[in-house]
Amino acid sequence: MRGKLVAGNWKMHGSDAENRRLLEAVLSAAESWGDVECAVCVPFPYLVQACGMLRGTSIAWGAQTVSEHAKGAYTGEVSAAMLKEFDCRYVIVGHSERRALFGERSDVVAQKFVAAQASGLTPILCIGETLAERDAARTEAVVSEQLDAVIERAGAASFSAAVVAYEPVWAIGTGKTATPQQAQEVHAHIRARIEARAAAVGRELRILYGGSVKAANAAELFAMPDIDGGLIGGASLVADDFVAICRAARG
Repeated sequence: MRGKLVAGNWKMHGSDAENRRLLEAVLSAAESWGDVECAVCVPFPYLVQACGMLRGTSIAWGAQTVSEHAKGAYTGEVSAAMLKEFDCRYVIVGHSERRALFGERSDVVAQKFVAAQASGLTPILCIGETLAERDAARTEAVVSEQLDAVIERAGAASFSAAVVAYEPVWAIGTGKTATPQQAQEVHAHIRARIEARAAAVGRELRILYGGSVKAANAAELFAMPDIDGGLIGGASLVADDFVAICRAARG
């Protein structure tokens, strides 16, 4: 049976002092959400801090992107092997901000997915459509293209060691949220696309919703049959909100 996962994406936020206060508050509440898995994906400079504070606890940590290259003359890049040295469990690949602001194409995202798994990391693959694409009734086509790029390179079986996050771009940081029914429809489509190629893998794949998840709407979203938790942006920076979302995942 699929377990729930709530992962915080801090994006480019944080400081040593802020992070310490946030993680201490989350750690103090960790027993209150039972067997829900919790993780935080932090900026590269704070991996040492996250590793030091979270090692030996129930909270996992990871990074927000990774290079598709193993090593070499790629100034400013960070490899999967480097992340693994800091005991990262997860790494986000293909976040909509990386696709839109940094020009990461689906084929590059697929390479990052493969690189992450090759070093023993669990990729959190982000896929989702813009408002224009949704209005043009292209949601399933866009999501399928982004998913298929990874399937073609890594195979459907690779999703047994991965997480997918559906993030409608129009609902990220806008205050808008897909209704539970809208999100469920896309999650069901994603699961069916994997199941068509690897039935058991698709059934057990954890698919998170990411798009302005808040304490107020988390329980309703997480109650949907194909929504297995959330990839949380802004609310993951507020301890009370993040804790409430983790508790909501408990059901």
